[in-house]
Amino acid sequence: MKRFLLYAALVTGAFVSVFPYLLVVLTAFKTQGQLNSTDPWLPGLPPTLANITRLLGGDFPRYLGNTVLMTAVLTIGQLVFTTFAAYAFARLRFRGRDALFWLYVATMMVPSAVTMIPLFLIMRELDVINTWYGLLAPYILGTPYGIFLMRQFFRALPGGLEEAARIDGAGPMTILVRILLPLCRPALGTLAIITVISSWNSFLWPLIITSGDDTKVMTVALAGLKVGIGVDYNLMMAGGLIALVPMIAIFVFFQRYIVRSVVLTGLK
Repeated sequence: MKRFLLYAALVTGAFVSVFPYLLVVLTAFKTQGQLNSTDPWLPGLPPTLANITRLLGGDFPRYLGNTVLMTAVLTIGQLVFTTFAAYAFARLRFRGRDALFWLYVATMMVPSAVTMIPLFLIMRELDVINTWYGLLAPYILGTPYGIFLMRQFFRALPGGLEEAARIDGAGPMTILVRILLPLCRPALGTLAIITVISSWNSFLWPLIITSGDDTKVMTVALAGLKVGIGVDYNLMMAGGLIALVPMIAIFVFFQRYIVRSVVLTGLK
């Protein structure tokens, strides 16, 4: 009976979690008439690709490309700068290292909405509003979570590897690039997946800092579909489906890295 109740609770939780995504898929393949004549949880027969074709025939592919570019640049920047910062906090010795690290990590307790206005004012003074520089600058140099994740992994590596390398005449950069980084592939993969997901779904900062089509990303474009008189739910759900497919693929193929991030930060 206990096992039965456990699986019943798991199935119920899974259904509640998956049901909104099911509605997105069903609505994306319905016509306007089918949307009004059928229940939301029932498919429209026959299904139609008109919503996706209409969406892809406009400016949406451009916004999708902007999102891909932003995600790629932020991911590369996070991997590079986060690795250097984490290595310094984990392996290099300098005055105030631990205090500086924990002060930086403490910024994770500050909601991102609190820092949006100060960031916007800084970008305005730098005259980078509605530019790629303003869109990428606040997050390309690393995040507290990423640095904490990589630092925990660096600290778990045996110190004897570095000592042997120093005896052979290797410097800090050589030790990092040729010895430690090859051992950090699991953590780097985890950080990359998390950064891709967070960058792909980023909405508030792109909404504030950008206003033109040259820098508009997919999430902002989807939100713009509901302005004006009436809402085309079929078109919005088609855009949501396009945005959802890459994230589902990433989760299916790389879910072990996402789970590993919890293990690395919780147990190390």
